Amino acid sequence: MSKKKAIFLDRDGTIIRHVDLPHRAEDLRLLPGVADAIKTFSKLGFINIVISNQPVVARGLINLKEAEALDRYVIIQLARRKAVIDAVYRCPHHPKATLKKYRRRCRCRKPGTGMFIKAIKKFKIDTKQSFMIGDSIIDVVAGCRVGVKTILVKTGPGHARLDKLYNAKPDFFAHSLKEAASIVRKINRKV
Repeated sequence: MSKKKAIFLDRDGTIIRHVDLPHRAEDLRLLPGVADAIKTFSKLGFINIVISNQPVVARGLINLKEAEALDRYVIIQLARRKAVIDAVYRCPHHPKATLKKYRRRCRCRKPGTGMFIKAIKKFKIDTKQSFMIGDSIIDVVAGCRVGVKTILVKTGPGHARLDKLYNAKPDFFAHSLKEAASIVRKINRKV
């Protein structure tokens, strides 16, 4: 069985506009051009997987079922525009969580790789042909750790915080997910 190639996508600040601790459907608005970008990835043969830290669960603003409902809401908004998300992985943990059951350092919370590893195993993903696209340095660090190419988009506040905690730089910068799709298309042509 041949391996699949994937686009790993951060959600907040990459697919939807950034809102601090989004916990209601009305907080979730697609960024311009996102559906077209995701359709482009699918046409290029990639599967689209959302990899998202969800501190709203750790802080008790919503529970896991409500977080799943919000992800379904985003998926439905994209599907109405013929854009497909193949899977969503979310981490509810946070080292400073309000809720004790989520207060821990874990391997799934980005820049950890736990969510990626689960997806890679489940979908049999070829990391050398895959990408992580996000608006934060932790997206870049996590992508580097699993061996995928990384694209940092400038659509959320995270791109401005290339802090000194991590010695990582993205392979590419893009102003938007649509521009990231153009980068992926160019690279895909060369392969």
